[in-house]
Amino acid sequence: MRISAYGPSKQLKVVTSEQMRRLDRCATENYGIPSLILMENAGRAVAQAACSVLGSIINRRVLVVAGQGNNGGDGFVAARHLNNAGALVSIAYFGERDKAKGDALLNIEIAEKMGLNIERDLYDMKLWKWQHESFDLVIDALLGTGLKGEVRKPFADVIELVNTFRERGVPIIAVDIPSGIDADTGAILGSAVKADLTVTFGLPKIGLVTYPGAANVGDLIIADISIPARALIENDVKTYLLTADQAASIEKPRPPDAHKGRFGHCAIIAGSVGMTGAAALAAQGALRIGTGLVTMLVPESLNDIMETKVTEAMSIPVPQGKARAFGTASLNFVNNYVEKFDSAVIGPGFGRDEDTIAFTLDLLRTITKPAVVDADALFAVSTDIEVLRECKSPLVLTPHPGEMATLLGTTVAEVQSNRLEIARTFACEYGVTLVLKGAGTIVAGPEGTAYINTTGTPGMATGGTGDVLSGMIGGLLAQHINPLESACLAVFLHGRAGELAADKLSESAMTASDVVDNIGEAIKNIING
Repeated sequence: MRISAYGPSKQLKVVTSEQMRRLDRCATENYGIPSLILMENAGRAVAQAACSVLGSIINRRVLVVAGQGNNGGDGFVAARHLNNAGALVSIAYFGERDKAKGDALLNIEIAEKMGLNIERDLYDMKLWKWQHESFDLVIDALLGTGLKGEVRKPFADVIELVNTFRERGVPIIAVDIPSGIDADTGAILGSAVKADLTVTFGLPKIGLVTYPGAANVGDLIIADISIPARALIENDVKTYLLTADQAASIEKPRPPDAHKGRFGHCAIIAGSVGMTGAAALAAQGALRIGTGLVTMLVPESLNDIMETKVTEAMSIPVPQGKARAFGTASLNFVNNYVEKFDSAVIGPGFGRDEDTIAFTLDLLRTITKPAVVDADALFAVSTDIEVLRECKSPLVLTPHPGEMATLLGTTVAEVQSNRLEIARTFACEYGVTLVLKGAGTIVAGPEGTAYINTTGTPGMATGGTGDVLSGMIGGLLAQHINPLESACLAVFLHGRAGELAADKLSESAMTASDVVDNIGEAIKNIING
């Protein structure tokens, strides 16, 4: 998804449908901007996007599919502007004329007086005479952000027909949000329009940037409709898009007299027999993110292997349990060493031996350094979730949806149904920073602030990429960047490195090591804008 926004995007807020309605009311009631002007500007922005898609608009055939609400009103405004520009516009109106009201009704009346081609009474789909005709562009203004329940007939049939135009190569522009997507969660409410381009107004809605809905958005234009900038900034919204500008504001240039001691020392507490690669990948992630020193603490029988795997990181053999993994015999040794470091990464490749679980819980109760809790350490936490309240140091947890479901004692489907609020609620309840991995990774802080990531690729769905991310976060923590900012910067760069690897190798061929190899170029990307 390409995102185009007016103004600076360093702190681009993302809103629920109700928050956007409050902003609209604020513009009208507090600043005196008539709602009719907001609708006019919205429709004009859609018309401008249509002109950009089509190039020459003269005599191009455009179909506007409109409902009777404000979303349909925006569509009528767009139709009027496109008609004035020379397009051949037809409007398929799926609404009851006598139930339209307010600004939407006024724009319907204007379109009628202008003599635009408006086809009504289309609930019997056999009457839709255009379904087999050719158009150069279709504009979806059927259902807006207020939709909550499942889309039913006849609107489900209309959505299906709109999508058939796209299957025939006709570009689809969605007004504010593709019809059928829940604006607050990104859920597909039965069926949804698959747009090539979506023009949303004021601020992006959560459903536009949260999967599965985000897959139907196409490119996203965030249009200015004259809501005052102060209103967009001064409100209670605590959700943001994680963008390159945001990441660049965290990444700092190094002073000319820099030395390794100024960039922290990160401990990678990881590995067990058969899973040394997880420790190595986490260490590489920490090194590539600029950490001054990285030391791997590994079960003693694996130390020789680790010394051959990683050149730049140091390794320390740790007394181990019977499973050639960390155990209660490791605890005092690890605690004594971690005191010398600035941060720790706990869990990659741990395994789930009972002794390892006991070690993990005891370590979390006693550790005093900022730490990342990942992989099998998350499973250990799920056996005694209250350990998070007992921990004395700041924690960053990095679960994928399956691990999140285990932490909550629920299902993956439940986690995926409302990723943002599940992550935010957990972070607040347990006082941690939570990174809920997946398409559109969520980073949620203990104070309720949350970020939705805009980078990444399906090619990152391969073993070891999560270990790289945990190392990157741990490395930033070692550099004394606060947990929320460390997680945000690492998540953005991790996703961008994945994109770069996929560009070079293809999504199917890339590996976690390829992500590591592209972290440097990802950093250069944000430094150079």
